[in-house]
Amino acid sequence: MRLEWSGLRRPAVPAEVAEAIDPAGGEKLLAWAHDVGTGETVVAGRHRLYAVAPDPEGARVTLSRPWHLVDAGSWGGEDGILKITWVDGQRPTRFQLTELGMFPETLRERVQASVVLAETLDLGGRRTAKVVVRKDLATGALLSQAVLGPGVRSADPGVAEQVSDGLRRVREQVPPRERLGPGDG
Repeated sequence: MRLEWSGLRRPAVPAEVAEAIDPAGGEKLLAWAHDVGTGETVVAGRHRLYAVAPDPEGARVTLSRPWHLVDAGSWGGEDGILKITWVDGQRPTRFQLTELGMFPETLRERVQASVVLAETLDLGGRRTAKVVVRKDLATGALLSQAVLGPGVRSADPGVAEQVSDGLRRVREQVPPRERLGPGDG
């Protein structure tokens, strides 16, 4: 028996959720999942990650963050917990998801799409940091980021210098027509 692909990933984002997000400026809602713990709908857009909570007066957006601020997402398949860590050090966000559809794959693809260049720095003593050039998927602007590994502090001896050198290296690898400005981040 041969199966035909319908071209549909899953049903469209629920209307009340899409209305709360009110996508504009080229934003397209790509995938969604339901959080059984909070009742929120988690949505992967082309430019941003959203969470929308049900509300008697109409659904409301509780999270709206661009993909270049997502450091990583880790999926605990058995318990259904998606943990998202942020490059700006904000507390990780957790969702207990059901009805996944293409949401995990879309999350991964969107985060990857924002990464232009990345380098892991060995800081010695099993300590690491990441230096990354990322793209704001809404504007195309490039920015650089440094993400310190567990237990690493910028005030630790030599860390600031190694991170600064790493950021310089990844910035230099960006093609000249796409170079970052001096105050890029």
